[in-house]
Amino acid sequence: MDCQVDFYVLAESAPSAEQLACRLSLMAWEQGHRVSVLTPDENAARSLDELMWNYPAGRFLPHERTGPGLGTEGQGDAVWAAPVSIVASADLVGADRDVVVNLGDTAVPQPGRFRRLLEIVPAAPHMREASRDKFRHYLRLGLRPVKHDIQNF
Repeated sequence: MDCQVDFYVLAESAPSAEQLACRLSLMAWEQGHRVSVLTPDENAARSLDELMWNYPAGRFLPHERTGPGLGTEGQGDAVWAAPVSIVASADLVGADRDVVVNLGDTAVPQPGRFRRLLEIVPAAPHMREASRDKFRHYLRLGLRPVKHDIQNF
């Protein structure tokens, strides 16, 4: 399977990377995809979980956290109930997911397992450098990432 990789580069004035992750997850779910949102750590996963209950306003995004101590550890290829899962480790992205939204600072291993990989690039300079490394990594794998400049959404 060919993986389409998209980089969403946030402007200083744009809403947060987490809000964009919610919006992209909602759009993918509405198109029938199963989504994993990869966070840098457990604290970020908890924060994103809370945000998904309230954002986007007036919408419901069915989601769950997946990981150690959350009742889904060690299920391997099991199909989780919620169409959107929040994970703090790329190792926990289920095989049943076809879209991954990456909020982490490292490239997703074996991106060819997925139909789409959505990389969100925050406005902070140190985060931009990590995203440049990810972009180069995907190029080395033979993928052709596409860049989207996001002013507002």
